[in-house]
Amino acid sequence: MEWTGLNELRESYLKFFESKGCLRHKSYPLVPQNDNSLLLIVAGMAPLKPYFTGQETPPRTRMTTCQKCIRTGDIENVGKTARHLTFFEMLGNFSFGDYFKHEAIAWSWEFLTEVLGLEKDRLYPSIYGEDDEAYDIWTKEVGVPGDRITRFYRDPETGECDNFWEHGAGPCGPCSEIYYDRGEKYGCGKPDCKVGCDCDRYMEVWNNVFTQFEGDGKGGYTELAQKNIDTGMGLERLAVVMQDVESVFDIDTMKAIRDKICEMSGKKYQVDAMDDVSIRLITDHIRSSTFLVSDGVMPSNEGRGYVLRRLIRRAARHGKMLGIDGLFLAKLSETVINESKDGYPELEEKKDFIFKVLTQEEEKFNKTIDQGLAILSDLMEEMKKNGTKELSGADTFKLYDTYGFLRNRDLAITKTNSRHAWRNRDRRQEMHVRLQTTWVQMLLFTSRLILLLQPNLLVMIT
Repeated sequence: MEWTGLNELRESYLKFFESKGCLRHKSYPLVPQNDNSLLLIVAGMAPLKPYFTGQETPPRTRMTTCQKCIRTGDIENVGKTARHLTFFEMLGNFSFGDYFKHEAIAWSWEFLTEVLGLEKDRLYPSIYGEDDEAYDIWTKEVGVPGDRITRFYRDPETGECDNFWEHGAGPCGPCSEIYYDRGEKYGCGKPDCKVGCDCDRYMEVWNNVFTQFEGDGKGGYTELAQKNIDTGMGLERLAVVMQDVESVFDIDTMKAIRDKICEMSGKKYQVDAMDDVSIRLITDHIRSSTFLVSDGVMPSNEGRGYVLRRLIRRAARHGKMLGIDGLFLAKLSETVINESKDGYPELEEKKDFIFKVLTQEEEKFNKTIDQGLAILSDLMEEMKKNGTKELSGADTFKLYDTYGFLRNRDLAITKTNSRHAWRNRDRRQEMHVRLQTTWVQMLLFTSRLILLLQPNLLVMIT
C-alpha cells in the first residue's frame, strides 16, 4: 500500500469503474432536484432514486459517481469527536438491472487489493447472516477464507440488522461490507476486539447493497425482477486508511485547512483540547459552507438556507474563540477551493461569489453577536437584581435564534418556559433538546467568547 492523496483516490476510483462499463457522472448538486423529501443530498444514491424506482430511465444501466453530501443530524458532535463531519464525499458505483452480486463483490475486492494495494490479510468482509449466496461468492470465487467473513444477523427483539438495508415498504436487500484492520494501535485493547467493535481498529471502507427484494414493511419479501446494486464508500474514510492517519481531520486535504486555521489563530493542534474542538469544527464547517454556496444555497432563516447560516455562524464564533481577529472565513474558503477544485472545478469558477456570501454573512454575525452580548449583559444585571440564577426560556431562545449564541456551549434552556419557542425551530432543524443550567454554569460556557469580544464585561459581572 502506497500513500495516496484524496484527490488521487477519487480519480482512481472513478476511472476503475469507467473501465467496467460504468458511465462516469459528475456529482449532482447538494440541492435535490425534483425531490421534496430531502432538504439536502445526504447519500450517494439519493440523486439516483428515480432510476432505482423506475420513475426515470438512467442514461446507462451502469453508473459511477463521487457525490457531495451534507448531513447535519450530528452537528453537535462535530469537532468534539474525530469522526463526525457535516460534509463528505461518497464514492459510488450503481447497477440498474445490470450487473449484480458476482461482479459487485469481485470488483470491490479487485479495486482495494490490486489498484490500491491493500493487504488481503487485513481485509475482512461481512455479510447478512442469511445471505449464503454472498458467502459462496466471497469464499469460492474471490477466495477469502470463511473464518474471515463475519455474518451479521437480525436483532431478535427489533428485527433490525445493519447488514440488511430497508426503509419501510419497498425495494430492499442484504449488504456486504469490507472492513480494514488498521492495527492494534487504533484498537481498544480488548481480547475480543473484532469486526463490529466500536473502536477504530476495524474500519468499514466499502458497502455493497444488493437491492433484490420488495418488502411489504411487515417482514414479507418477494424477489425483484430487476435487481440493483448501490455501492457506497466514504472518500475521506478511505483516505484515512491509505494515508495511515488517526482521523479524517488528518488526511491531506483537511489537514491543509486545519493548518491554515492554526496559522490564522496562532494556535497549535493537539495542545489544548478546547482549541482542538474549535479547529476541527471550523475545518468541517468551512467545507460545508463553501460547497453549499457553490451550489446556490444562500444564508436565510428557513430550510437549507438556515442550515448554511448556522454552519457559517458556528465557524465564525469558534474562530473568535481561537482569537482570530477580523473576518477570516472567505480567506479560509480559498484553501478549501484550492484543495478541492480538481474534482469540483465549479468551486474555482464561483470563488468570488463564494467569498462575497461568506464575508457578508460573517459581517452580519459580528454585528448580531455584539448586540447579543450587550443584551446578555443587561439580562445578567437584571438577574442579579432579582436574585435569580436562571434565564427564562424566552430570553435564552432569543439569544440563540436571533443573536447566534449556541445553546449547548453558550446557554442552556429550561424546558418548561421554552417548549413553544423551541418546537417551532425543532420541526425544521431537529433541535429536540432538554437543557437546564444555572447562571454560574452559563457564565463558564460563555466566558471564553465574552473575554475575547468584550473583556470589560467579565469585570462588570464578576
